[in-house]
Amino acid sequence: MDNLNGAKPHFVIVPLMAQGHMIPMVDMGLLLASRGATVSFVTTPVNAARIKPVIDGASDAGLPIRFVEFKLPCEEAGVPEGCESFDLLPSVDFRKPLFEAISLLREPLKLYLEEAKPRASCMIADICNWWTTEVARELNIARLVFHGPSCFFLLSSRNIHQSNVYETVADEHESVVVPGLPQRIEITRAQAPGWFFEWKEMQERVMEAEEAAAGVLINTFQELESEHIALYIESTKKMVLPIGPLSLYNKDAKSKATRGNKPSIEEHQILRWLDSMEPRSVLLVSFGSMVRTRPPQLIEIGCALEASGRPFVWVVKEAEKCADVEKWMSEGFEERMRARSLVITGWAPQVVILSHRAVGGFVTHCGWNSTLEAISSGVPMITWPHSGDQFLNEKLVVQVLRIGVSVGIKVPVFHPEEDKVAVERDAIESAIASLMGGGEEGDERRMRARELGEKACKAMAEGGSSYKNMTLLIQFALEQCKQ
Repeated sequence: MDNLNGAKPHFVIVPLMAQGHMIPMVDMGLLLASRGATVSFVTTPVNAARIKPVIDGASDAGLPIRFVEFKLPCEEAGVPEGCESFDLLPSVDFRKPLFEAISLLREPLKLYLEEAKPRASCMIADICNWWTTEVARELNIARLVFHGPSCFFLLSSRNIHQSNVYETVADEHESVVVPGLPQRIEITRAQAPGWFFEWKEMQERVMEAEEAAAGVLINTFQELESEHIALYIESTKKMVLPIGPLSLYNKDAKSKATRGNKPSIEEHQILRWLDSMEPRSVLLVSFGSMVRTRPPQLIEIGCALEASGRPFVWVVKEAEKCADVEKWMSEGFEERMRARSLVITGWAPQVVILSHRAVGGFVTHCGWNSTLEAISSGVPMITWPHSGDQFLNEKLVVQVLRIGVSVGIKVPVFHPEEDKVAVERDAIESAIASLMGGGEEGDERRMRARELGEKACKAMAEGGSSYKNMTLLIQFALEQCKQ
């Protein structure tokens, strides 16, 4: 815990109600509280229930963090009751109404801050919560924005937007070179459309909110993206603090297992199975909280895993395990794979799995949390992007860092057709063989991944680059207290 000489800054953290956004911001709140700062973390009843073990653990440890629950006005915004996170929505049609419901927390947040003791000295808002700009301005509270994606994505998106490079293409599938990067990176508009491409008004509000912020926090670390961080600072002319990988705040198996949600399988069962496997022999297959893989594609993945001959942990969501998939699994797959597979239905403690010595590869959708968790554990990846920031994250992993193998996806999957297979089993099996196999290229890829994992741990340790940036963040808030 830091010696704050009696003064305690009070950080108010306002996340977006989405698992990929909430999880790193919870880690950030716990990290700030562990270093002596007072923290108010804004949440809702359903989201608080999902992280109850985390809340209880913080209370037991005596950390100065409050989880402030506001009722989300679902009915008022036209969102089904209880759907307080984007992964709980029954349809993509409810995404915009949920953004609207979250923005209606403006008044409850303002009332809380007017009465908060000690007075809030710094607000940290998810970049998507543009509406917090007005609250911070009215109450004269310094406001920083938190970016969940990689700095590589942020810089690329900013450069694409400012250069209007997409205006030169014939259609959304024609490649362009991303301007202003140290490397030659080609992307299509379909793969990297930018923030809130469907809703221009929201995109403009988000960009205005970032311009109005006093600084930017990013869940990355200096040694991973040094060139891109420097260029981003030059472009934004702001204080930019890389403070990650935030997942490394969680040191023990219990805290790793309870991040985000209660796992559907006890961590000791997973650890016992992993302990029985050879080092770096297991492949983890998991596509984050938002992706919904259709039955034919799930079966193709399963057939490729079986054909690979390698042990694997496969995370299948409850919503994905329909009658067709259940039937296929029960007709021989489960029996044949019993000795070398662990199929988890529901929420899996991903960091617990990735950080185990038995795991040697990760098939991922390239969401930044998952990507950074793999990097932190020194695990190379098979990249299978779906949408959002994921295609640019894939470029970073495969082309810049050279710690991944692409499965070959070229077109985003927004509304996958029931019977369409995006990647055939042979291509999946080939990627697995390339990633997990021997040879000079594979050995060098594993070595680079391992070295980055060591650098990630050093960045978060006392005296590391992210640790120092967290100190600068606390000092910034203390200056606001004085003013």
